[in-house]
Amino acid sequence: MTETIDRESRQRANIAIDINFSGDRYKTDNGYFTFPAPALETIDQYLYFLITNSEELEFERQYAMRPDYLSYDTYGTVALAQLLMYVNAVPSIEMFDLDTVIVPSMSAITEMLKDKFPKRPVSELEGVEW
Repeated sequence: MTETIDRESRQRANIAIDINFSGDRYKTDNGYFTFPAPALETIDQYLYFLITNSEELEFERQYAMRPDYLSYDTYGTVALAQLLMYVNAVPSIEMFDLDTVIVPSMSAITEMLKDKFPKRPVSELEGVEW
C-alpha cells in the first residue's frame, strides 16, 4: 500500500512518540488551540540518559541530510528525525552528514516520554494571548 501524506499525518497524530510530546504545551486564551512549547526541556533532562542508552553506528551515506530516512529505517516512523538530530548535536538538516551517528534505543525514548504522560488537561495549560 502506498504511503500518502494524508495517511502519514493521521498516523503521526495518533502516536505518542512524536517529538512534540516531549515538551510542555500551551493553549490560546480562547481555548481553541493548543501547541507545543518551543523548548525541549524533557529531552534536555534525558539527554545523557538517551546517549548512554544508544548505539554509535557508522553513518551511511544514504542518510546524509535525511534524518527522516534514518528515523524511519530505525524506528519505523519519521517522527523521531529531530530527536536524532538533537542527540547528535546537529543544528541543521544540511549538517546531518556525520562519520558516526548516535541512535538511542526505543526503550530509552519510551522511558523519556513517560515523564510527560499522562498529558495535562487543557484547563491546566498556561494560556497565551490570542
